Amino acid sequence: MTKLSNSLAQADISTALHPYTNARRHEEKGPLVIERGEGVHVFDTTGKRYIEGLAGLWSVGVGFSEPRLVEAAHRQMQALPYYHSFAHKAHEPSIRLAEKLIEMTPQGLDRVFFTSSGSEANDTVVKLVWYMNNALGRPEKKKFLARTKGYHGITVASGSLTGLPYNHMDFDLPVIPVSHLTCPHHYRFGHEGESEAEFTARLLAEAEEVIEREGPETIAAFIGEPLMAAGGVMPPPEGYWKGIEALCRKHDILLVSDEVICGFGRLGSSFGCVHYGFSPDIMVTSKQLTSSYMPLAAIVFSEKVYDAIADNTARIGTFGHGFTASGHPVATAVGLENLRIIEERDLIGNAARMGARMQEGLRRLGDHPLVGEVRGAGLIAGLELVADKATKRPFDPVGKAGLMAFEIGHEEGLIIRNVGDTLALCPPMIVTEDDIDEIVGKMGRILERTADWVAQEGLA
Repeated sequence: MTKLSNSLAQADISTALHPYTNARRHEEKGPLVIERGEGVHVFDTTGKRYIEGLAGLWSVGVGFSEPRLVEAAHRQMQALPYYHSFAHKAHEPSIRLAEKLIEMTPQGLDRVFFTSSGSEANDTVVKLVWYMNNALGRPEKKKFLARTKGYHGITVASGSLTGLPYNHMDFDLPVIPVSHLTCPHHYRFGHEGESEAEFTARLLAEAEEVIEREGPETIAAFIGEPLMAAGGVMPPPEGYWKGIEALCRKHDILLVSDEVICGFGRLGSSFGCVHYGFSPDIMVTSKQLTSSYMPLAAIVFSEKVYDAIADNTARIGTFGHGFTASGHPVATAVGLENLRIIEERDLIGNAARMGARMQEGLRRLGDHPLVGEVRGAGLIAGLELVADKATKRPFDPVGKAGLMAFEIGHEEGLIIRNVGDTLALCPPMIVTEDDIDEIVGKMGRILERTADWVAQEGLA
């Protein structure tokens, strides 16, 4: 480490509590301090270069240090660095971005509400749905359906929707009425000998059984990521989303598509709901909305939902919800320019083409004895490491091998994420063929080195 990087690391250890981090381990290990980014790469304070294989946190679509986004922020900072949207106030960047979102999203999504993060957005969805049903004289229609291993954020409400143990453990969550259905991952949750079609049918039967048991008059919405990402990169089985949509329509349940990770081309289609062929009533977007250059999220929803809410604001006198930074002018200006870049450079098409190359290359690694399953779509992929390939037996403890692979990745110059023992990839949408081939090559070396370590540790 340089003197500067050592000083920064020590300051970080002595001052910060990091998200999703073992604080005591961090005190011993210290941070990897990232100094700058360029394209698909980031550089630490020693000058070492890494391919950012997770696009930050599933989020930097147009790459790092894109000049047009820097310029968009600068222009807006000079003109109007901040203003709010309370009490009939507005400004051009948020107006233009709302227009653009309605143009880009599937037909029937015609209203926009801005927040600063996906967690805030999903928290707001809960409040919108509750508010709407109270306005419609349905005070009992408040429950949510979500999925085990789904991820929807970390606020009290959105964290309750999330179906991951660490997001609930010792936080006293969930605290809102939510039922978590079986994770739609055939490899891990299919019964022995059960085909994918049979698995889908069982999950849909389970969903309907829960709806009927709880009473459809009590269930407000079903929320799901089109492809489950943060829980371990799990694409849905064939027919799953069509079946869920049919159940929601049958029982008058709103369908919420959490597109925080899948949205704006990550799967090689405009949105995850388009990729999997279903039509939501509410869509939540963030991350690639600004390529995470600025904190911003947008809820895009139907006129039907809007009308019920708007009528109630007239009755009560106001809509008692909002954030200081809702529709922040700099964030929305950056978001608008980011979406222009995605369109002008055909990054959705590039995600489809490079995604196919990445999936093909990673699937060649599926023969490795450490790899149980390679899965994904577009530019999202996961390799699940197992102790026994034939029986799918996981490592014990789960996560130890994945953490080692994650750390080996740093040594190899590739930043990935370990979700338990699944190694996740989600590179920026600007990746080239050479970038993809380098990522696949590095993943191969990570697997070989991890296999050597597993053998030395006697974990297999």
